Amino acid sequence: MTTTTSPIPENIPEPGGPADDAPPDGAAARPVRLIHTESTTEIPVHLLFRDAPEPASVRLRPAAERARPAVPRIDPELVERPARVLPGFVGVFAGLCGAAGCAATSWWAGVLPPVAAEVLGPAAAHAGAGGLGPAQWAAYAGAGALGLFGFGGLARGRTGRAWVLGLFGRYRGTVRRTGLLWVNPLLLRRRVDVRLRHWRGEPMQAADRSGVALRVAVLVVWRVRDTARATLSVEDHESYLRACVEAALLRVPVAAPGASRGSVDSAQDALTRLVAEDTAPVGVEVFAVRPVRVEYAPEVAAAMHRRRIAALDAQHRASVLGSVVDSVEDTVTRLTMRGLVELDDYERKALVKDLTVAFCAGRGETGP
Repeated sequence: MTTTTSPIPENIPEPGGPADDAPPDGAAARPVRLIHTESTTEIPVHLLFRDAPEPASVRLRPAAERARPAVPRIDPELVERPARVLPGFVGVFAGLCGAAGCAATSWWAGVLPPVAAEVLGPAAAHAGAGGLGPAQWAAYAGAGALGLFGFGGLARGRTGRAWVLGLFGRYRGTVRRTGLLWVNPLLLRRRVDVRLRHWRGEPMQAADRSGVALRVAVLVVWRVRDTARATLSVEDHESYLRACVEAALLRVPVAAPGASRGSVDSAQDALTRLVAEDTAPVGVEVFAVRPVRVEYAPEVAAAMHRRRIAALDAQHRASVLGSVVDSVEDTVTRLTMRGLVELDDYERKALVKDLTVAFCAGRGETGP
């Protein structure tokens, strides 16, 4: 349909004339006619130069909230500090002194065993004339308590192991020293492994960038950095670490099976960063979270396998077709530039067609 414009009617009033006055009551204002067509009567001028309204911004909300463990509020005063311990020989010396005190009290009270009395002879019989009295019982109690405290507080510190000490529910310090030590036997000891550890979990739920369900098994490299927080701020720091890994897998898209090295490294860095941020408040230091086994979920495995095969087949076909086109172009160009043949457009098209069929048939043959 052709559009024609008609001249402006002569009876259009000039600007500022009577026509510009306000219309009478009950009559709607009518815009000036500018363009006339064969099928339409008019196009109002105010529609030609109207500014398009800006689209209103719509706040998008996630379709599903991702699981994330709540970061606990840790007491700022709960920080690992060294406990007060003594060298081991102090405990051994105190224990020997207690044992010697018990033997001396027995000799004083005359209650030595018969063998010891025969060895000591008359001196043992003369010393035992007084018998067991309040003084002897007090000496027994003091020597026995000294011996129990001396031998009962002996402990052996090992490399990579630590003790978290507490008394009546209050944190008293951490022992990281090695060798023979003496620790107050009244303190409660909780052994903590502070070595570098590897944890490989069972396959967990995850998804790739397209939202396809995956099953991922990860290898976590971690260690306990603050024994006080790892032991006292959570019930079980290993269970908390496992929950943080599961939450990170739901928040970070994991590279699908067969993805590039860059995608795998990017997903690994994101997982490590998120898990380290979640576990830092409880004294656990995470060095790496590596997906070691990635596979599609059972419900989508067959469909994704067929899709992968189709993509590889299409990629192979495109590669073969590109090689064939390059070979045909090179052959026709050499024949023409060397003057071996003179071809018009029809002959050139026929030659290109024949060479394409021949090259495709040759590349499609399988070797023995």
